Amino acid sequence: MEALVSACSPTSPLVAAPAPAVHRHLDVDGVRVFYRESLPERPDAPVLLLLHGFPSASHQFRRLIDTLGSRYRLIAPDYPGFGHTEAPTDFTYSFDRLADVMEGFVQGLGLDRFVMYVFDFGAPVGFRLATRHPEWIAGLVVQNGNAYEEGLSDAARDFIALRPEQEGARETVRALFTLSGTRFQYEAGTRDPERIAPDGWILDQYFLDRPGRKDAQEALAFDYRTNVEQYGRWQEWLRTHTPPVLIVWGSDDPFFPEPGAHAYLKDVPDAALHTFPTGHFALEEDLAGIAPLIADFLDRSGT
Repeated sequence: MEALVSACSPTSPLVAAPAPAVHRHLDVDGVRVFYRESLPERPDAPVLLLLHGFPSASHQFRRLIDTLGSRYRLIAPDYPGFGHTEAPTDFTYSFDRLADVMEGFVQGLGLDRFVMYVFDFGAPVGFRLATRHPEWIAGLVVQNGNAYEEGLSDAARDFIALRPEQEGARETVRALFTLSGTRFQYEAGTRDPERIAPDGWILDQYFLDRPGRKDAQEALAFDYRTNVEQYGRWQEWLRTHTPPVLIVWGSDDPFFPEPGAHAYLKDVPDAALHTFPTGHFALEEDLAGIAPLIADFLDRSGT
């Protein structure tokens, strides 16, 4: 079967009326993980685990939860160092450790089979979960979540190559944690920046400015190279386990450009790929087109 590849317009209708949601905490080895969870009408509704990106948190999925939460169980946690999650002061920030906490979170909720939405930082966290527990993964929704070197822009490559001991490297990394840097990530590549609500990047900046958060993000920035080192392993997992995959990609993402979306087809050629003419946070501008695709995917691939 040939992969389904399409360039999508932003005119598709929304899927469902707003759904109720709860906001809770779960203790995972001393980390107080905050999460949002929808309350679907069916107790056996398919589960979608939403793994957020940098510099955001679970709030980036609020509208998606409103849209799909009455039909599906959507669960969106905040990682340590992000959002409302509270971590001990001696927590070591690395992508392995984020995955450790998310692994404990999934186990603490008693989840054993679910579709996983991976976006930005959610891809390295999610693929670590997938390689540790392939039996958990009923399918993948990939939204500007990179697992291939083709998906790294020149700017991203330069950023990943930075090392703490290099002169000026820390200053370069920390420049990304400013209000202008955060806003840029939301607005760059969009068709119309006026359609991007400022609430997202303002709230993200609030969390970035909390005590210790910039130190946490700096540690993760310098650890990002470990994700690129694992791309081959994640690609092998895709080839071996051939999960159902839906790819929805903002084609004008300045960090993870469109070739990163098409690269998945090398290992999962049956994946459905849809591109949208927007930036990194594709749900901000194209929720109306993306939500129906996710709903259809969950109906076919969910538990």
